[in-house]
Amino acid sequence: MTTTGRRALLTAGVSAAAAAALAGCTSAEDPGPRKPSAAEVEAERVARAEAALRLRSVTASRTLLERYDAALAAHPALAPRLTPLRRSVAAHAAALGEGGTTVRPATAPPTAPAAASPTPSASARPTPAPVPVAPDPRAALKELAAAERTASDAHTAALVTAPPEYARLLASVAAAGAAHAFLLTEGARA
Repeated sequence: MTTTGRRALLTAGVSAAAAAALAGCTSAEDPGPRKPSAAEVEAERVARAEAALRLRSVTASRTLLERYDAALAAHPALAPRLTPLRRSVAAHAAALGEGGTTVRPATAPPTAPAAASPTPSASARPTPAPVPVAPDPRAALKELAAAERTASDAHTAALVTAPPEYARLLASVAAAGAAHAFLLTEGARA
């Protein structure tokens, strides 16, 4: 046999072996896609539950942030009192959203109602309904304190199902909300 003949025979043998191996991988005995294990299914369920919990927590903080923005827009004279609390709420919303929930930035209170022309992407989003604010500044503070308590209660209720690290964060945010509510009402009298 010539060298060329041996090479052709060897190449044909390797090709036949590869074809047989591939045929074995795709035979009728192939059970199809692998089913996830019970542990994988449980891990996915826990991850989804945590994502939903984070979304609810961030939404509660964003709603509170919108109330601060509305109160500041309606009562600019309250800015020295409300701006530090609003910054704290914005930081809470950002912290609660870390690790899986996108949070829009909220770093400074609005100075006046937005009258700028919207960008093309902004005009495609629905505009949220304006948050009603009491015309009296004291009543507005009471409404804001009630909103702080509502958000604090929501964060406290979420502690039951939160993973340990997130539960600690929720507890801190809930405590801060209770302190804010105090500062908005009783703290003003002291």
